Amino acid sequence: MKELMIKNMVCPRCVSAVETALKHLDIPFENVALGKVRLHSDLNEKKKELLEADLSNLGFEVLKDKDFQRIEKIKNLFSELMQQEEIPTGFNIITFIREHIPEDYSGLSHLFSSIEGITMEKYFIQLKIEKVKEWLFYEELNLSEMSWKLDYSSVQHLSSQFKKLTGMTPTEYRKLVKKDGLGWKDMN
Repeated sequence: MKELMIKNMVCPRCVSAVETALKHLDIPFENVALGKVRLHSDLNEKKKELLEADLSNLGFEVLKDKDFQRIEKIKNLFSELMQQEEIPTGFNIITFIREHIPEDYSGLSHLFSSIEGITMEKYFIQLKIEKVKEWLFYEELNLSEMSWKLDYSSVQHLSSQFKKLTGMTPTEYRKLVKKDGLGWKDMN
């Protein structure tokens, strides 16, 4: 069985898009998950090129380098956690990574920073702020609920990080998105 690591898969729709591409090319697969495809067998060069081209057109990339694969695995773990929409109380990135990847954390942290240009912690904060933006746009939760679900120590802590990353408060962001009629992803 062959496993492919796919970059930029961040949601269930991405999984569906990759499944469709595999079916379109008649490539038998066992399953598709965030950042990963398990094929029944290795691909010949022609099928591999066709798959890579199709995935590229969809905004994905087959990762070949082992270091990039390790980083993508970390990013996918964070994305899966964010999809649960509730971070466990007392969440600790180091413990979380160690539970899922049996490697030296400091080495992984250094690799992540060198490839992504930011620390794992800052990357995770960016994901949390993206979730807040989504919730603000859809008006699903108030700031206290968001703060609790994302394991912030307080609403002030969440608001402070939000402002640091976006340049505006959560309330200003909500008003601007609603006023301009933009989607939450359009306001980056």
